[in-house]
Amino acid sequence: MKVALGVTGCIAAYKAVEVMRGLQKEGVSVQAVLTRSATRFVAPLTFEVLSSQNVITDMFRRGINQEIQHIRLAQEIQLLAVVPATANILGKFAHGIADDFLSTLYISCPAPVLLAPAMNVEMWNHPAVQSNADILKARGHHFVDPEPGTLACGMEGEGRLAEVGAIISRILEILMPGPSLASLRVLVTAGPTVEDIDPIRYISNRSSGKMGYAIAQAARQRGAEVFLVSGPTSLKVPPAVSTIHVRSAVEMKDAVLHLYPTMDIVVKAAAVTDYRPAEMAQHKLKKSNKETLLTLLPTDDILASLGQAKRNQILVGFAAETQNVLDYARDKMIRKNLDLMVANDVSLGVFGADSATVHLLTAGGETITLRDQPKPLIANRILDLALKVRASRNTVCS
Repeated sequence: MKVALGVTGCIAAYKAVEVMRGLQKEGVSVQAVLTRSATRFVAPLTFEVLSSQNVITDMFRRGINQEIQHIRLAQEIQLLAVVPATANILGKFAHGIADDFLSTLYISCPAPVLLAPAMNVEMWNHPAVQSNADILKARGHHFVDPEPGTLACGMEGEGRLAEVGAIISRILEILMPGPSLASLRVLVTAGPTVEDIDPIRYISNRSSGKMGYAIAQAARQRGAEVFLVSGPTSLKVPPAVSTIHVRSAVEMKDAVLHLYPTMDIVVKAAAVTDYRPAEMAQHKLKKSNKETLLTLLPTDDILASLGQAKRNQILVGFAAETQNVLDYARDKMIRKNLDLMVANDVSLGVFGADSATVHLLTAGGETITLRDQPKPLIANRILDLALKVRASRNTVCS
């Protein structure tokens, strides 16, 4: 999920850094765009260091338009947020004036727009500014209105930038649209499993866990009580998510089957290792010049077990394939009694990436393809479809 964070010339510009950091903690990528006046209040280097991305400050900087950057960025982002938004930028946006990168980005941008104004109380109350705000609100743009308080000029009144937490929450609400999952219990598995050969070596796979963690985070943001069963990853656990860390397929199976009966939605995004050594060596196997045979046994099929035990749960599976992707995924979906299947072609080298191309298969035969989309966006689409299946099932049962 990517946001363009526009920063304009106001004493509150330093708070945009806090907004950026808060969004990053929620897994949102932030591209900072500073106006020339904004750079007088806060250094672009601050945003560059904290975001690990080049900061855009100039429409005509050498090399910036090799890809027509304002068009490319407008197509990449899921939201344009301007924090703080001055009276000047409100006027430009309202009347289509495009004389710098931020205002040109605005008129190129099909994504939602959020504005957090900050200015002197008399400026905010001026009829011209209020008229411009009304025009932008009529276009459907989101506002986090300024708050009353003591302003930088010493005056009292409405005009102070809204609290950083309120701005971040509003941005996340826009980024994570969809029905609430409040009162629902969601179980997500993520990451690889590991099967030990000896105390040093093991069998595993290339799963990073990013997709499963994105699903867990999205479900929690939408109000669900979330349980995450995770294989070994380097990822940070999403806030307020109950997490069980496991290593082997057996450990994952035990944790999942224990939680399963009380769950409403189960998303099996983990890449469970298909085979395990018949016996783990107690000591390191010494290398020799002779051929060594390693006997492998199949691990238990956790997803199939869940499909057999399914009552009212919505069960979502994943299929990572290198050929015949849709055919294999559809067959797996039917055999394992799933409600939804997420299929992707892993021969394209997608492990560890922040975006993916996936095919969402429904039990009704529908296939929805999401091409090169951020994993948080894919996560929300999966949850939307799971809720749709649940609603249709409840309608039939009632």
